[in-house]
Amino acid sequence: MDRTPRIRHYRIRRLLAISVVLLSALVAVWQLAAPGPSAADPPERVVLYFFWAQGCPHCAAAKPTLAELERRHPQLEVRAFEVSASAENQRRFTAMAAKFGIEPTGVPVFFLGSRHFVGYSSAVTPRLLEAAVSRCLSTGCPDAGADIAAAPADDGGAPGVITLPFFGEIDPGARSLVLTTLLIAAVDGVNPCSLWVLSILLALTLRTGSRRTTALTGLVFIFVTGLVYAFFIGGLFTVFAVLSFAPIVRVVVALLAAAFGVINIKDFFWYKSVVSLSIPESSKPGIYDRMRRVLASAQSLPALVTSTVILAAGVSFVELACTAGFPVLWTNIVAARDISAVEFGLLLGLYMLVYQLDELIIFGVAVATMRVTKLQERQGRILKLLSGMLMFSLAVVMLVQPSLLNDVRTSLGVFAAAGAATALILAIDRGVRSRRQAVPGTQDRR
Repeated sequence: MDRTPRIRHYRIRRLLAISVVLLSALVAVWQLAAPGPSAADPPERVVLYFFWAQGCPHCAAAKPTLAELERRHPQLEVRAFEVSASAENQRRFTAMAAKFGIEPTGVPVFFLGSRHFVGYSSAVTPRLLEAAVSRCLSTGCPDAGADIAAAPADDGGAPGVITLPFFGEIDPGARSLVLTTLLIAAVDGVNPCSLWVLSILLALTLRTGSRRTTALTGLVFIFVTGLVYAFFIGGLFTVFAVLSFAPIVRVVVALLAAAFGVINIKDFFWYKSVVSLSIPESSKPGIYDRMRRVLASAQSLPALVTSTVILAAGVSFVELACTAGFPVLWTNIVAARDISAVEFGLLLGLYMLVYQLDELIIFGVAVATMRVTKLQERQGRILKLLSGMLMFSLAVVMLVQPSLLNDVRTSLGVFAAAGAATALILAIDRGVRSRRQAVPGTQDRR
């Protein structure tokens, strides 16, 4: 038997095996000798430039995002420049904008490497910045502010935060939103429509002589009207939160609020003439009829509650024309601040508490004394004048410079100006009426 072919095949297989082993050894040696990344050499430092302004709500909203980026990426340095109170930072901002080919029309603006980001959205911007920072840390990127904003400026604290003696650091933007909520809700709460309906209802229930009937009717009525109003405001906020990216929405809301304000001011001089934001006279018989049904069911607790709920729900929709102006303004202001759902819920709760405070006081006094004072026409006209002046003032600010409402002092200034204008008109009107009464045969026809 010839064994030569078998020996030849064995030698070939052995040669192939030796070749594979040698090749594998060469690859291993090459990999061990090749230079690799050293853990002791961290990536190059990356600088993110942040231009912001005091009173800017979106700038304040960006602060936690930037702090989190710095915490998670030690090689990242955020250099912040406040532009509203520093001419030097304004020059830097203008130079940076020119370098990137954009107009320095507003803040916040972020510059990183060869990229820039204008504005801030909590749903989008954090992800964009995170991706850009990670890319720069892994591949490197040029210093966007070299020779322009190389050194961090003295901004006097974090964006939107100021330091006061005894109080420490406060955020005027957040406090201004609470203050705006308190003041708008307080003025909204004293609208003549809701006060008229409540006073009439209490006056009718007091005729029963039952404190229990008066208390139950008043509580259910206030609770249901407040609930309907809260749902209405919540719906407005949802709409404005979705449409907040469109500048035209702010203009439309401001013009609508200005129209509401002018109509309310008109009602002070010419009450219920032409166009009026009041409960129509045609609706009042139906309201009286529902109130009589409430009294008719006073002997049965379930029937009393049910009829009061129906009355309150119906009246709430009828009087929305009187009260819609302030919720439209307030929800637009809040939606522009890019707050969370929880924060909005807290602010709405505060709004409703202040809004119904006057009704709760009137109700409490009526139950305690079994007496109620009806709202007089003159008082209703004064309330309309005050609400109209405030609504018009807020609308003008929203059209001209919405950011003014982000500061506590300017917010107080807007409300003070509206109050002062109201007081001035009342003083002039009182003087005119006094002179008319002094002239024989002259009567005040309003």
